[in-house]
Amino acid sequence: MGYNIAIDGPAGAGKSTIAKLVAKKKGYIYVDTGAMYRGLAIHFLKKGISADDVAAIEAACDDADVTIGYENGMQQVYLNGENITALLRNEDVGTMASRTSGIPKVRATLMDLQQTMARTKDVVMDGRDIGTVVLPNADVKVYLTASVECRAKRRYLELQEKGVECNLEEIAKDIEERDYRDMHRETSPLRQAEDAVLVDSSDMTIEEVADAIIELCK
Repeated sequence: MGYNIAIDGPAGAGKSTIAKLVAKKKGYIYVDTGAMYRGLAIHFLKKGISADDVAAIEAACDDADVTIGYENGMQQVYLNGENITALLRNEDVGTMASRTSGIPKVRATLMDLQQTMARTKDVVMDGRDIGTVVLPNADVKVYLTASVECRAKRRYLELQEKGVECNLEEIAKDIEERDYRDMHRETSPLRQAEDAVLVDSSDMTIEEVADAIIELCK
């Protein structure tokens, strides 16, 4: 049996960054579930499918193969054999992933792979419903959050560093809307598991958050 660390939380809370660091420090495998959902989102966008067209989304799942691999120690995501890692953080991809991740067929397409890895490997997995649905028996569960203002500023600075024109207020509004969608979707809404430890990273460094999570491991 593998040792499982589940990290849930809203968009922009730093889940991926923290999960990767915890995995590195512990020597575990980092399973980027968000990247897998974004991989499917790219598949839908490539096909020109609207996020509102559930039937088309479900049909498109049947010819999508999203896998995770490593090259020179860096995680790579593949869609039907094509490396799509560079496209994962695009805003339209994130929006599509958020709007389609609650569709049962989308979740079922990816969950088997995630659960199989967790049964056989020591993993750190982050997402919206890892501790509540994907890995309900995880050894450590964390609900990682931060204020909307803090998350918007982080995203704003990240985009600025990449030379992307952006507006702080628009980013904050998008985050609030995404939070609402994630928390109110019918299938596996974002919520803190009853046995999860709440960690607010608003006033913490990345190292402090990672160390706090590692302290929870027995």
